[in-house]
Amino acid sequence: MVIFPFTAIVGQDKMKRALILNAISPQIGGVLIRGERGTAKSTAARALAALLPEIDTVAGCPFHCDPTDISALCDDCRERLNQERILSVARQRIQFVDLPVSATEDRVVGTLDIEKAIKSGERHFEPGVLAAANRSLLYVDEVNLLDDHVVDLLLDSAAMGVNVVEREGISFTHPARFILVGTMNPEEGELRPQLLDRFALCVEIQGIQDTGRRVDILRRRVQFEEDPLGFYQAWEETEAALSRRIEQARILLPQVTYTEQDLLQIAELTVEFDVDGHRADIVILKTALAHAAFEGRTGIVEQDILLAAELALPHRLKKRPFQETEQHFERLEKRLEQARSVTSSQLSSQEDLDAVKKKRRC
Repeated sequence: MVIFPFTAIVGQDKMKRALILNAISPQIGGVLIRGERGTAKSTAARALAALLPEIDTVAGCPFHCDPTDISALCDDCRERLNQERILSVARQRIQFVDLPVSATEDRVVGTLDIEKAIKSGERHFEPGVLAAANRSLLYVDEVNLLDDHVVDLLLDSAAMGVNVVEREGISFTHPARFILVGTMNPEEGELRPQLLDRFALCVEIQGIQDTGRRVDILRRRVQFEEDPLGFYQAWEETEAALSRRIEQARILLPQVTYTEQDLLQIAELTVEFDVDGHRADIVILKTALAHAAFEGRTGIVEQDILLAAELALPHRLKKRPFQETEQHFERLEKRLEQARSVTSSQLSSQEDLDAVKKKRRC
């Protein structure tokens, strides 16, 4: 099945940025995309999963364990490693796992067969959605219509990166590190504030009003429906380039550092926006680190922090007059533009300096 290319989606830059940064660093904790129907929410999530680079997994493992990360193996792979001393490796694509609105707790976390354990002494675990989603993309459409308890389970797993199932003194553990993407239409009801805050990033999207860009959307969609394979091939090069960039950012991410001044700037931002708790500070830092890696840098700059704040703060603001909220974000956007100018100037100066040094060596 041919998927509409991620890079062919017109506009919605904040949504695409939030998805890419979560793909680079799933530890950010997921993204909630809020918007009206027909604004490419599900299209973007499917397209992201399709362009992500392939991964190495333990062959035959239903949890797609990473053979290079011994600390994050499931119980079965851990036992196999102890017995065989080696884990065979398979290569596979990132999966797009769709969680149905009717999903129950057992369907999400999996089940332990207690009867079999009592009769034969063997532990048998039936994997759930979290098992299929490990190291893949978990998509939850209409997340606001899910049972609150199920949403809690998803967000807990996304935060901890592990799923532990316990029944009658028997337990099973497997990794649950996934890119969490939730979508919702606010017209159909809101998430409770406690659950809304648990989503690391949140993006509000609307239909594009510019006639030229609407024509682009229409043209590309018609071309895709008439010839899906030909349309994808036309965008294949840009898809491959973005896939490589994400893979390189993942490799670079552990090397990206921050300073005490960066932490101070993040704290000042959250105080300025009067944000409750400290989750926003942590999310901004993780997101800024991922953005720096995406830009190929080993240190974060002000632009990274402000871009992260754009995604991490809107859904955490206290209820206040609309005009006051708008003024906050206008100031944030102005600071972001200034930071972009400074960063661009610094990069140009560095390029000029490198060129001079190269000329002297010649």
